[in-house]
Amino acid sequence: MKRMFFGLLVCLLGGPSLSAVAATALKVETLASGLAYPWSVAFLPDGRWLITERAGQLRILDESGLQPAPVTGVPAVYAASQGGLFDVLPAPDFAESGQLYLSFAHGRPKANATRVVRARLDGDRLVEVTPIFTASPEKNTPVHYGGRMAWLPDGTLLLTLGDGFDFREAAQELDSHLGSIVRLHADGSIPADNPFVGQPQALDAIYTYGSRNVQGLVVDGRSGRVYAHEHGPRGGDEINVLQAGGNYGWPVATHGIDYSGAVISPYTQRPGMIDPLVVWTPSIAPSGMALYQGSLFPEWPGDLLVSTLAERSLRRVDLDATGRVIGQQTLLDERNTRFRDVRVAPDGAIIVLTDAPDGEVLRLTPAAR
Repeated sequence: MKRMFFGLLVCLLGGPSLSAVAATALKVETLASGLAYPWSVAFLPDGRWLITERAGQLRILDESGLQPAPVTGVPAVYAASQGGLFDVLPAPDFAESGQLYLSFAHGRPKANATRVVRARLDGDRLVEVTPIFTASPEKNTPVHYGGRMAWLPDGTLLLTLGDGFDFREAAQELDSHLGSIVRLHADGSIPADNPFVGQPQALDAIYTYGSRNVQGLVVDGRSGRVYAHEHGPRGGDEINVLQAGGNYGWPVATHGIDYSGAVISPYTQRPGMIDPLVVWTPSIAPSGMALYQGSLFPEWPGDLLVSTLAERSLRRVDLDATGRVIGQQTLLDERNTRFRDVRVAPDGAIIVLTDAPDGEVLRLTPAAR
């Protein structure tokens, strides 16, 4: 499917270059430090923020600062290499229910998988912790878990799942969750209108497949578009626009090569596989992603913000009203820091987490002119 091919040209052949977007002066404030590899941040209705640390801690940041004691009741995680505690996502009705969702690596070295639990936040502790989903099959690698979550407008939950690195062929198999994005009801049950429900030898939870390791997931409630970005190997990082039942190609169609330099596939496109909106070669290692909706940056509403690990920057992907890429911009690259997550705070400020043993929470606003 040759859709959104103009966006693909952005990074491979020049297209609207980074210089096509005007430079932006930023004011950078450090709101908190001393976090051990923070992975995700979420905003609660009462003004508190929740921050996950990969080793398995859930932290609270409030108006007085980062609370010294982590939230209790967090389930044990398998913390090894890329494995650990990943995303935190409040329920849509959090203000009434106090419920939230955590994704994390679960298991042991020879048998682990991505798991999601639902829990209720009671002050500074989690109660009523209930597993609602565990990916299948288990794997014996501590990498490529996915782990990002987002709510669709109909109240169903999307969860990204990596290919486990050594099992990339499974991303093309519907009897495995590896390399897929699944769609669940809030209690973990399977929506009856999932695209592969009732199909023989297919797992009912699968919503899309053919991905390597998706760690950015954004739902645009205005347009209905769902954006997901994923890590390529050497080259071939992507942003895709999700379609129910869509096959995103990995590893049959890819712009990347293996870390050894070997060719993974001779194909960058194949019939029945959906082309990316954006490809980054060389790799930038995209981590988190947010859709800007706010008033502090008046030229940015509707644009995507992508935190990166290898490029050590925050990228803005400038989209027009149709979702076409018209430019890109790098920000914060002068800090030479790995960035793990990016979110838009309720006041329109941009919040970024640094990926470090002494990780920071940064607040970005326009610099005074």
